[in-house]
Amino acid sequence: MTGWRVTGALRRAVAVGGLGAALAALLGDPVVLVLTAPFLGYAVLALVHRPSTTPHVASRLEHTTLHEGQGTRAVLEVDDLSGVEHVARLGASAPFVATHPADGRVGGLVPRSGGVGPAEVVETSPRRWGRRTLGHESVALTSRWAGYRWGPVVQGGRELTVLPVTAPYDSRAEAPHPVGLVGAHRSRRAGTGTEFADIRAFHTGDRLRRINWRVSLRTGDLHVVSTRAEEDTGVLLVVDALADHGRSGGLDGGASSLDVSVRASAAIAEHAVRRGDRVGLRVVAPSGALVRPASGQRHLRRLLGRLAVVRPGPLAAREGELTFGAVGGSVVVVVSPMLSPEIGTATATLARRGVAVLVVDPLPHDVEPAVIEGTDPVVADLAWRMRLLERDQVLARLAAIGCPVVPWRGPGTLDEVLRRLARRAQLPTVRVR
Repeated sequence: MTGWRVTGALRRAVAVGGLGAALAALLGDPVVLVLTAPFLGYAVLALVHRPSTTPHVASRLEHTTLHEGQGTRAVLEVDDLSGVEHVARLGASAPFVATHPADGRVGGLVPRSGGVGPAEVVETSPRRWGRRTLGHESVALTSRWAGYRWGPVVQGGRELTVLPVTAPYDSRAEAPHPVGLVGAHRSRRAGTGTEFADIRAFHTGDRLRRINWRVSLRTGDLHVVSTRAEEDTGVLLVVDALADHGRSGGLDGGASSLDVSVRASAAIAEHAVRRGDRVGLRVVAPSGALVRPASGQRHLRRLLGRLAVVRPGPLAAREGELTFGAVGGSVVVVVSPMLSPEIGTATATLARRGVAVLVVDPLPHDVEPAVIEGTDPVVADLAWRMRLLERDQVLARLAAIGCPVVPWRGPGTLDEVLRRLARRAQLPTVRVR
């Protein structure tokens, strides 16, 4: 209803007041008129303050893009509050969205001095990454003396983009193959940097400030300090979104495998971008995203936005094998529980080509199989245990060909693995042609 309607209170006041006046006139008893006079007075006041304009109501969010756990306010905007005394709102609940008040009911008087009333603001906090659509909301306005009501009018749910939360991840491990231009990783070639390489004889073109006077005075010839160049590297994040194992409880509850995958990828991407590296993204899913490697805060927001819209689902039948599209010199981080043969095959193929690949295992240790209705729970549990045994064999084979597998444990998860890959990259290799 979009027009002003008479409330039940006004109808009862008119009925009781009119009946009392009629009985007082018929019976000639003024006591009846005295008893019903308050109802008549209320009815007159409500009729005098009848609203003459039709308001327009709209609801907006102060922020449409948030991280998990952050909050915003849903503000109710009414273009004309003349004649309105009370505002009531009732919002429907939405999954993984917390509101204050918790039941979504809020109401209050409109301040006569202007400003925002208590019913015009509802606090909202998303508890899980993704695209969240807030529940529909009903808004009702009441005139002075509660004589007329406008609405309730249903407002459509507003869409909120929730970015994955990034853990405080920091690592000082070197990249295995830095092949960029300027960055924070120590290169194997000499150049202008801060990492000490050796002391050598002076050559034409060397800077004077590089001269080591102690060695020069001891040997009688000029010697300079040489340093290693500092370069950036390329990081390719591969997110396995073929299935979501476990049950997600949001930011305050348990995490499913896809929750861990998305949050771990967001933390690694933020750390790499902060160090000046080029980061790319490949989501293995039916509508998988492919983000070309780049750097900068703007690119980081693009990566987080792509991770926020990940939807799990199996791949359609296709010809040929799955490829990640990694280039030489980059570090490939495969975030996958390794329960799909396509992912395992593509990872092993990339590792055999000599690309630095490491696997981050996001599968929770207490995950339980999803039992389809009508399936025997005992049979489902047995099948799940057999699948986990096959997964252990895949992880062991990947480790045997030089692809380390580490479970995600938050900050410091990849430090030791990256150090080993960097040391291995500096060793001489024998290639058969």
